[in-house]
Amino acid sequence: MRIKTKLRLGLGLLFLLIVLLAAVATRSIYSLKNDTQNILHDNYNSLIYAKSMMRNLNDAENFNSKSFEKQLANQELNATEQGEKELNQQIRDKFDAYKEGNHSPELLKDVRISLLEMMEMNMQAIEIKSEFAEKTANQAILLIIFTGIACIFIAFNSLIKIPSNIANPIQKLTNSIKEIASNNYKERVYLDKKDEFGDLAQSFNTMASKLEEYNESHLATILKQKTRMETLINNMHDVVIGLDEQMQVIFANNEAVKVTGLSAKQMVNKAGKDLALHNDLIRLLLQNIETEIIKDEKPLQIVVDEKEQFFTKEIFHIEIIPTGETIKQVVGHVIILRNITEFKELDAAKTRFIATVSHEFKTPISSMEMSLQLLRNKQIGTLNEEQNDLVTSIDDDVHRLLRITKELLNLTQIESGTIQMNKTEVFPIEIVENAVKANQTLAEQKHLIIETNIPNHLESIKVDLEKTAWVLSNLISNAIHYSHENARIWITIEQTTTETSFKVKDEGIGIPTEFLPKVFDRYFRVPGTHKEGTGLGLAISKEFIEAQKGTLDVFSEYGVGSEFVMKLSQKEYS
Repeated sequence: MRIKTKLRLGLGLLFLLIVLLAAVATRSIYSLKNDTQNILHDNYNSLIYAKSMMRNLNDAENFNSKSFEKQLANQELNATEQGEKELNQQIRDKFDAYKEGNHSPELLKDVRISLLEMMEMNMQAIEIKSEFAEKTANQAILLIIFTGIACIFIAFNSLIKIPSNIANPIQKLTNSIKEIASNNYKERVYLDKKDEFGDLAQSFNTMASKLEEYNESHLATILKQKTRMETLINNMHDVVIGLDEQMQVIFANNEAVKVTGLSAKQMVNKAGKDLALHNDLIRLLLQNIETEIIKDEKPLQIVVDEKEQFFTKEIFHIEIIPTGETIKQVVGHVIILRNITEFKELDAAKTRFIATVSHEFKTPISSMEMSLQLLRNKQIGTLNEEQNDLVTSIDDDVHRLLRITKELLNLTQIESGTIQMNKTEVFPIEIVENAVKANQTLAEQKHLIIETNIPNHLESIKVDLEKTAWVLSNLISNAIHYSHENARIWITIEQTTTETSFKVKDEGIGIPTEFLPKVFDRYFRVPGTHKEGTGLGLAISKEFIEAQKGTLDVFSEYGVGSEFVMKLSQKEYS
């Protein structure tokens, strides 16, 4: 039977029950109404007529024969009870005798007796009919109750069966669809029905069979692809470790086996937390794996085959959006360690080469400086204006070469980790005075004003005076180079109980926002600038300050100016 037919039958049955209950109630009420009307209409009128005739007889002095005869005629027309017609005839005969002149008291007494008998007869009839009406009412109540109970039972039965007949197949189909969504293609729905649900179940089973067939037919292809991926991962020269969402290792390539010292059997299908308890490298790799940090900038030093090697760690979170959903879910993580030992060795060779070349440059540069001093010595000879300009130009180039050489030497110290800090107790004003003095001539050439805002009674700090003054001097030099003529440069010192801040602010062209994160990178120069320099000054400055446990930051607005803030701790750095 079709669902539409079931619904029509169910709703039609409920409609018929309502009609039946209404019909039974209406019929019962109508029967009760008729019985009540019979009592009031027939017997009650007879009592009225009898009482009216009785009152007329009792008033002997004002006896009205016409009124009596009228009431008697009405009573004769209202005779409904057995024997009532005979009583009416007796009263009629006696009244006719009275009209003919027989006014004896016995005659009137007989009339009264007949009237009383008629009243008694109607009273008994009223009582009988009242009992019958009550019986009819009780029967009506019982009939309505039985009919109502039957309707309620049938309606309740329909209420239970009809929704379950519809909801149960839907629930089965829903559960089966969820199983299919969970890749359980063996799921089937069996409904012994010949309705729409039966058709739907049959279509569902056909779909599930085709999905199962499709899944099995592509299983071999998937296995081949899995084999290709495993081969690719195992032949990578990087360490690759894969984990699922429960942090359980699902694959580890040959390089991972070599670096961790664990076999693939010891790692695969094992919980990462359990492995971390007994392997320091695994513990290090799993640290903060679920955070937003994807790549560690600091290389890891790992001893492999009794040789120290360097690796960079990268973490990739595998995220998917399940079908029918909108929120991403993490289903695994991949840890990759890239071997950068070769690059580290090349970098070290480059550092040694730069250090060697820089040292070699210092000797000829020093000779050139000495030669220039001799040329300027008037005891040797006086230079004409043209010769003096050439010597000045050569002197500028020599100083530029010397500055570049010093920066390269500083860079080699930083890269090799051999920065030597000569810490002494100095007052902040000494650092500012040294830096300003070194740049005073350059500032005067561009007609710049250097203003200082230095509070009195500053406490001393323990720093490397030469390197800190060099950093501040480099910041002032940059401010001079990128400022317009007749501009101002402000140098401010602020001191708290925990740190001392040096601020250099200019009115230059500023730095575009997109380049601010790269300002302290080595060899970086803002595109579009034509100032001389190696791009190493700020990188070296930051390294010097951080080596003293301080910070160097920049704040800039393009077209307005820049402000560099150097902060040094009041406490002695380690």
